[in-house]
Amino acid sequence: MAFNETPAAQRIHIAFFGRRNVGKSSLMNAVTGQDLAVVSEVKGTTTDPVYKTMELLPLGPVMMIDTPGIDDEGELGRLRVRKSQQILNKADIAVLVVDATAGICPEEEKMLALFQEKKVPCLVAWNKADLAGNTPGSQAFSPPALPVPKSLAFPGDPVCVSAKTGCGIKELKNRLAAMKPKEEEKDLLEGLVKPGDLVLLVTPIDKAAPKGRLILPQQQTIRALLDHGCLSLVVRESELRKSLAGLRQKPALVITDSQAFGMVSSIIPEDIPLTSFSILFARYKGDLAQCVAGVRALERLPEESRILISEGCTHHRQCNDIGTVKLPGWIRTFTGREPSFSYTSGTGFEEDLASFNLVIHCGACMLNEREMKYRLACARDQGVPMTNYGIAIAHMHGILKRSLAPFPDIAPLLEEQDSHER
Repeated sequence: MAFNETPAAQRIHIAFFGRRNVGKSSLMNAVTGQDLAVVSEVKGTTTDPVYKTMELLPLGPVMMIDTPGIDDEGELGRLRVRKSQQILNKADIAVLVVDATAGICPEEEKMLALFQEKKVPCLVAWNKADLAGNTPGSQAFSPPALPVPKSLAFPGDPVCVSAKTGCGIKELKNRLAAMKPKEEEKDLLEGLVKPGDLVLLVTPIDKAAPKGRLILPQQQTIRALLDHGCLSLVVRESELRKSLAGLRQKPALVITDSQAFGMVSSIIPEDIPLTSFSILFARYKGDLAQCVAGVRALERLPEESRILISEGCTHHRQCNDIGTVKLPGWIRTFTGREPSFSYTSGTGFEEDLASFNLVIHCGACMLNEREMKYRLACARDQGVPMTNYGIAIAHMHGILKRSLAPFPDIAPLLEEQDSHER
């Protein structure tokens, strides 16, 4: 990722859906003005979702997603259809591409219903309008009314386009721009700092750290501190004690990588607020209260238990990987149990969670808010506790109360849980 590039998780996700050979890939190429997706007359050319980050005016930074056909056949085809449907979990806007020469089919009607179920704003694009006799200024082709639920955000009528001739592409782009989700002004550090505050960031540099750069949560936190007019000091855990002793100004907040929670907590005085990047992102993108409640499941794991550890990114796992090595080790020590662990990463996520006793998720810096909240909802709807890396690690190190103290709306929840359990 380029240094000044908007992170994928902060882009508007626009996904193109439709049957095989309706021209999804061609239409996405026409909208972007680039050959992003492979185009072929052969059915099923797109076998996996294709992602492309770009600037699409007047929308701004977007993530364009081309999906496999929703009418794919056979066992492998059904898996591809499922992948297409899973894209809806992260899509901010859905474009249903329909072949204007063939009309709407049952699979497309099902997709419209799925858009409604998942509350995804959608636009229907009648492609191949040139073949159906629809040209600029012509009334030769008039698509039939579509069964679009009134409760679904659906601005206006379907748009007639031709990926081949470019007819209607400008209108499609303008319509997409009009569907831009209303952005809620979110602040990663809301209520935690004020201008002039000194904030200490503890960022261990281990084998898993990317060469030449900081990981995304650290980058975004530094940017948020600059926006707040704060002073930031970034140190490794090995230099923390010396750095703290040399400060003339008392830190208003210390934010650490969760892996170093134990060491950092032992060094930072109790009167200095302490939390972690992972906990910050649990509040920023998800549901911090749900994650705090979920961590209690670690105290009541049955003898034979299953835990899902899920990460939003894919990376080369090192010998001392946090998700597959450190967390399982801490959990075994803390609980005295030998749970069975399952792992997911990237866009993969277990939708059927009923067999798990607990889900532990990373900070989700690589996922957009919509997908992270979908995952939390999956766990909540199935009655499965779900928590977050930083919260779990703080709890197992006995410093959960301290790590949540900077969040005045969450700290009382912890007190209430403790009182209830007593």
